[in-house]
Amino acid sequence: MENMFFDDWESILRAFIVTVLGYITLVIAIRISGKRTLSKMNAFDFIVTIALGSCLAAVSLNKNIALAEGVVVYSTLIGLQYLITYMSVRIKKVKAIVSGKPVLLLYKGEILPEVMKKERITIEEIYVAARAESVAHLHEVEVVVLETTGDITVIPKLQAGGGRPETLKNVLRYSDEANL
Repeated sequence: MENMFFDDWESILRAFIVTVLGYITLVIAIRISGKRTLSKMNAFDFIVTIALGSCLAAVSLNKNIALAEGVVVYSTLIGLQYLITYMSVRIKKVKAIVSGKPVLLLYKGEILPEVMKKERITIEEIYVAARAESVAHLHEVEVVVLETTGDITVIPKLQAGGGRPETLKNVLRYSDEANL
């Protein structure tokens, strides 16, 4: 109970120095790994980010973990993320596992309530996305897509004869589990 609020100055100095060095190492490792590490996150990127933060905290606070061990963990996690993103760009199955597929929430002005419920999206979130695109009424919208990053994209109605939008390729329709 006596060391609950203060152990000694050496442990405070160690925590400070290791946190600063660990943070600098982590920033350098993330910069080396490229822009993909810092892009909008899908579930895989989110997990790696949480793991990196947890590692920094463990190295900073646990006297039994040396900075070098933390650097190995940082490098391993970022290396694995690089490898998986490298493979996901080249192998469709890996991409599907890592990223998932975007999903239609509204199609030709019609809200898809069963999909919204499954994806846990509210109508208010669709209204926010529509307003961001200066859309006043949902009947003016061709599609609303829940992207793999969690963003909601609104595509206004197409001009007559515009055909199927190229950007809707691979967007999942739950009603028939097929692509548009």
